[in-house]
Amino acid sequence: MKQIVGVADMKVSNNPAESIITYSLGSCIGLVIYDSVARAGGMLHYMLPESSIDQGKASARPYMFADSGIPRLFKAVYQLGGAKQRMKIYAAGGAEILDQKGFFNIGKRNYMALKKIFFKNNVMISQQDVGGNVNRTVRIEIATGDIYVKTSGSKEVKI
Repeated sequence: MKQIVGVADMKVSNNPAESIITYSLGSCIGLVIYDSVARAGGMLHYMLPESSIDQGKASARPYMFADSGIPRLFKAVYQLGGAKQRMKIYAAGGAEILDQKGFFNIGKRNYMALKKIFFKNNVMISQQDVGGNVNRTVRIEIATGDIYVKTSGSKEVKI
C-alpha cells in the first residue's frame, strides 16, 4: 500500500506493507527518516523555512514549514518506537526550479533551515540530493528502509 505525501504534508508508518512517496520536489525539501530496529519511518514535504512569516498558516498547516514540521516528523516516528541515534536520514529537493537566477533562493533557504535545526539538535544527515535545478520524487519502503529517488529525466535509483 502506498501513502502519498502531498505538499506541506507528512506521513509516518511502521507497517511493512507500506511505502511512502512524495512527488515533484522542487524548492521544497523532502525529509525521510527511518529506524531499522523499530522498522518505523516517515516523510515530510515542507515548502518554506520559517513559520514566523505567517503564524496563521503555521498553526493551520505546520508541515508547510521546516521549523514546525521537522520536530513533528521526528516525534511521530518516536511514537512508533523510533530513536534519534538509530535514524537513517535522507534529504532531497531544495532546487531552484522557477528561480534559476537565485532571486528568492527558496531552495537554499529551505536547506539551510534544515541544517540549522539539525545542528542545534545534534542530528546528522546520512545522505542527501539537494540543490541544482531538477525535480525529484522520493520513496521509502517501510519493510526495508530502502529509499529511492527519481530525478527528472532519469530512472528511479536506490540510494
